[in-house]
Amino acid sequence: MRIPSSTLSVGPRSLVLVAASALALSACSKKAPESLPPAPAASTTTQTTPRTLGPVAGSQADFIAKMMGADVIYFDTDHYDVDATDQAALARQAQWLMQYPAKRATIEGHCDERGTREYNLALGERRANAAKNYLVSLGVSPARLSTVSYGKERPVALGSDEASWAQNRRAVTVTID
Repeated sequence: MRIPSSTLSVGPRSLVLVAASALALSACSKKAPESLPPAPAASTTTQTTPRTLGPVAGSQADFIAKMMGADVIYFDTDHYDVDATDQAALARQAQWLMQYPAKRATIEGHCDERGTREYNLALGERRANAAKNYLVSLGVSPARLSTVSYGKERPVALGSDEASWAQNRRAVTVTID
């Protein structure tokens, strides 16, 4: 029985394949570099202005922070007149609005739970308009102010006592844009 010579002897193709494999394996070995890379240069820090924490100037959060509670004015039962305390709060609001002439505001009128829905919506509208008119008298453009009445629909205090009712009889200024 005779065995073909191609299976017994190593041909030129096989030698090339073995040599290429050996070369590929030797290329994968890591050698130590002849010299180390240079040390990192001393870093130069740039001085940046410290970022101020807090709300963005001219935002609703800024308005609330600057007003410190003066974004809300309160009314007596069945009244919509602006008293001296309310005038001081509205003066602060007007000052802020004059500082940011591109800002607009909505004045929300609210009532306590007593009375009919229709009566409270009308009273809330009169309260919002009273606050708006006072801001206009201080120099704020009426085109920048809008009003809305929520009547008794959005209470902040959920009790049925005088303290809760007093908190709900209010006008709230909310900036927009």
